[in-house]
Amino acid sequence: MATQSLYRRYRPRRFSELKGQDHVVRALRTSVAEGRSGQAYLFSGPRGTGKTSSARILAKVLNCTNPDGGEPCCECESCLAVERGTSYDVHELDAASNNGVDAMRDLIDKASLGTPGRHKVYILDEVHMLTKPAEAALLKTLEEPPPHVVFVLATTDPQKMSDTIRSRTQHLQFHLFTADDLDAHVRWVAEDAGLDVSDSAIEQVVNRGAGSARDALSALELVANSGGDGAETVPLDEFVESMIEQDAGRALSMVAGAISLGHDPRTLTEELIGYLRNGFLSIMAPDLVQLPSQRVDELSELARRLGAAGLVRGIEQLGSALTEMRQAPDPRVLLDVAIVHLTMERADTDISALVTRIAKLERQLADGVPAAAQAAPVDPGTGRATLGGRARRTEAPAAPSSPTGGTANAAE
Repeated sequence: MATQSLYRRYRPRRFSELKGQDHVVRALRTSVAEGRSGQAYLFSGPRGTGKTSSARILAKVLNCTNPDGGEPCCECESCLAVERGTSYDVHELDAASNNGVDAMRDLIDKASLGTPGRHKVYILDEVHMLTKPAEAALLKTLEEPPPHVVFVLATTDPQKMSDTIRSRTQHLQFHLFTADDLDAHVRWVAEDAGLDVSDSAIEQVVNRGAGSARDALSALELVANSGGDGAETVPLDEFVESMIEQDAGRALSMVAGAISLGHDPRTLTEELIGYLRNGFLSIMAPDLVQLPSQRVDELSELARRLGAAGLVRGIEQLGSALTEMRQAPDPRVLLDVAIVHLTMERADTDISALVTRIAKLERQLADGVPAAAQAAPVDPGTGRATLGGRARRTEAPAAPSSPTGGTANAAE
């Protein structure tokens, strides 16, 4: 028998177990505890943030025989049936594959029928995929549903839904996890599941998760099955160092090594843009950086050495290259050219490059870096530098001597 995935094994069963969505938990638990639950909800947010899990918890507590403070008991037959997926009170429908008007009409016909529990809960996932006729068919029932029916619509793209549908629901927006919260959650799951995973691998998992708990746990499972050390990572800080030192060879070697590990040039370009963006945010607004706190400090120091102008220029250059890669037969060539422009400022004469060079000079002056030494004077007769020219130029002029070699006597 196949082993159950980590994200399914650690799916929240109660509102109190739902991480990173305190505003959603507070709204749903309070409304249920006080008997003011709505008949139509809209859950929106990025994937893997708990929309479907919250809908199932809501369905459990609405039909639970022993609810406690807006939480399901998870022990009664109704709760266990919802968890097994065999409840006659809860109906889940994937709107991406059942997006036609016939599917909605069938749902509407069955909604008016009775149910064993107190409420019949319909969970419509990816509801933005419904066709216009299907939305129109659902609209009337959504506006005036039967007293025992509760609709929970879930979507990752609420802007694609019609305003008439959204206006008839209570809209709750789910957020991505912060990097610190996701790091803590991944470490807790790894410890509870008995997984031996290194700290560097945990950092990789958090980065791959990008704020999504489900994606992070899927990455954790892959890392654990690979030995717990994680895959060989691309040293993105090497790229920033090469921009600071203006070392094109170092940057090109880093890219070549990454591609040899199997990274696609387009994906690598996106990772570089994301890293530069995080560097820019670490200077301007550190709270927005999706990295653990200790990594933010390290990245901030590196970003300040490059400067905001250099970071913005890097994002612009790599972004333009990424756009052109869509039609390019060999995207690596465009990436190499962009890297040369970023790591050899003299090879790039556009305005952004000049601004970066000026900003670099200003930082050097502010830090007290001495100006470059003046060139030694040149002998016009030979065209060569005069020996001791700098010293002679700084010496005070000698006193004039008499034609006979002695000092001139004062007039008597």
